[in-house]
Amino acid sequence: MLQPKKTKYRKVQKAKMKGNSMRGNQLAFGSFGIKTLEECWLTGRQIEAARQAVTRKMKREGQIWIRVFPDKPITKKPAEVRMGKGKGAPEMFVAPITPGRMLFEAEGVPLALAKEALRLAAQKLPVKTKFVVRRDYVEDSN
Repeated sequence: MLQPKKTKYRKVQKAKMKGNSMRGNQLAFGSFGIKTLEECWLTGRQIEAARQAVTRKMKREGQIWIRVFPDKPITKKPAEVRMGKGKGAPEMFVAPITPGRMLFEAEGVPLALAKEALRLAAQKLPVKTKFVVRRDYVEDSN
């Protein structure tokens, strides 16, 4: 599962997710990608499930890039514990996502296959997404 090897702080505050993504909002590596339209916390499990869906559909052809990484620790208290007595123990890691953030990118496969693979990935995610194509992309007619 995706999580950092080491963090500077064990626990972090919740923070607000407001506004659009200021960075990571353009295609940087591949010709195709999926971009978020809402904000959410993506867990390592969700990212991994989407990655597996893309890899299986593309039959390990081409290349994919995951543009997000879960590095924010989320804490939880055990069930039926009274209020107070401090913050709970770290439970999992999430990636805070704001609208416009590029999640996955693909390259080296035809447009139709990339669109279908990234659609399957988007189904695994708890957020609305949009399929994007590089502006200078041209389909090869081989």
